[in-house]
Amino acid sequence: MHRGRRRPRTPNRRNRGRACEHGPGRESPVRTAGAAVKPRLILVLGDQLSEGLSALRAGDPARDVVVMAEVMAEGTHVPHHPQKIAMFLAAMRKFAEALARAGWRVLYSRLDDAQNSQSIPGELIRRAAETGAGAVIATQPGDWRLVRALEGVPLDLSVLPDDRFLCSQEAFAAWAEGRRELRMEYFYREMRRKTGLMMEGDQPAGGRWNFDAENRKPAGRDLLRPSPLRFEPDGEVEAVLALVEARFPAHFGRLKPFGWAVTRDQALRQLEHFAAHVLPRFGAEQDAMLEGEPWLSHSTLSAALNLGLLAPMEICLRVEAEWKAGRVPIEAAEGFIRQVIGWREYVRGIWALAGPGYMDLNALGAARKLPPVYWGAPTRMACMAAAVGQTRDLAYAHHIQRLMVTGNFALLAGLDPAEVQAWYLAVYVDALEWVEAPNVVGMALHADGGRLASKPYAASGAYIDRMSDHCRGCGYDVKVKRGAGACPFNLLYWDFLNRHRERFARNPRMGQMYRVWDRMDEGHRAAVLADAAAWLSRLDRGEAV
Repeated sequence: MHRGRRRPRTPNRRNRGRACEHGPGRESPVRTAGAAVKPRLILVLGDQLSEGLSALRAGDPARDVVVMAEVMAEGTHVPHHPQKIAMFLAAMRKFAEALARAGWRVLYSRLDDAQNSQSIPGELIRRAAETGAGAVIATQPGDWRLVRALEGVPLDLSVLPDDRFLCSQEAFAAWAEGRRELRMEYFYREMRRKTGLMMEGDQPAGGRWNFDAENRKPAGRDLLRPSPLRFEPDGEVEAVLALVEARFPAHFGRLKPFGWAVTRDQALRQLEHFAAHVLPRFGAEQDAMLEGEPWLSHSTLSAALNLGLLAPMEICLRVEAEWKAGRVPIEAAEGFIRQVIGWREYVRGIWALAGPGYMDLNALGAARKLPPVYWGAPTRMACMAAAVGQTRDLAYAHHIQRLMVTGNFALLAGLDPAEVQAWYLAVYVDALEWVEAPNVVGMALHADGGRLASKPYAASGAYIDRMSDHCRGCGYDVKVKRGAGACPFNLLYWDFLNRHRERFARNPRMGQMYRVWDRMDEGHRAAVLADAAAWLSRLDRGEAV
């Protein structure tokens, strides 16, 4: 805990991109506090909607005042997708109402309140003046920008760890200490042992830690595939949608239809629906892509989880229960649990350990501006059109679309990591800094020089063809390796390898591809590089690609 104006002790890393910090309109009834005891302000941010939040546990409803605020500073530091802003606003308002019913006094600033200062520090200062409070209790933000902003508030500040994660920042730092490589697989095994999930004594269930070999299958058309549970907006959510439509008209993305969970009850219903109806096919289809099928067998629980409406362990226990009951295959349960206690906890640890400078890394020197195709400009690339189109419509794309389509394109084309990060943070409903930055800087762009991933996730069009049906209707030919009709991923893949040969040729996981390149006819190699340069020139000029 950190008090006064000292810098809060924030174990490196956490969350970002929370859209506006939002909440309900009217204040809850005031509870009478002790006459001689000053109240403290309990700050609850938009992604901290958990009744067991450390700041709430440290407070006293008989004395303290909860502060929640919808502010333009959080809605516009990147141009967040309208559905993302609406989800935060609606969920905050619902959570504030729940706190009021539980006996808390809640001072809630709506976005359109006339006296709203439109920043989190400003609202803390304003509420301190109203109540006479001189101290603030907060849970550590997952956004270094907000960490710094809170440090500048002229009040006695106590920042508590965000212990809703299963691995504390101190525990992750201890695990990382002395290791040459911080590989997720080894961290994941430690988390399995720690949680006991899918363990048989000291050994993993089924005799293996990882069942990826049974997953990663292409998906077939199936009219009986169940969809994730979506929710019709009630009157309060409709009011939020109208406010967002009025205040953020220029932001990329369609506001409706809106169906995201905004209460804990809805999130629990969404979890139950996934576990009972969708989970059995999750493993096999988790890396697949199909035209016109945005959901496939994904849970879409990450938004509710990152808001704080669900807890990671309760999700995993529910999934494990389905496997134990024999209703889902082991590869589906293990693959899902790995994403939650493995990858999610791991990237949070990387974010915290690396600190705010991680977002500025650019090991490959990528500097190309983000092209219009990321904002919905017409393109002949069917996979990019599908990924960006559903992102526009739903504020959602699953992890392979993000990594191997939009991320892979950004890597191969050499797009500026800062611009790519800002895009991912803006357009996805579940994007927060602590999870988004490592996934973009480390996983998608290799901009951290290999701290997170041992090799860049670069792939030609063959991968997309294998895992999707996009190539069948594409304006380019995935089988063509050069010339005007060649798949851009084919051209850019070899161009990327050639540009960064000095860095990657000795990488044991990439050497084989350099040997393939070297065996190609010299004239063919020159033609591929010339075609790639011409294609990138068109991209730079803003032409339709």
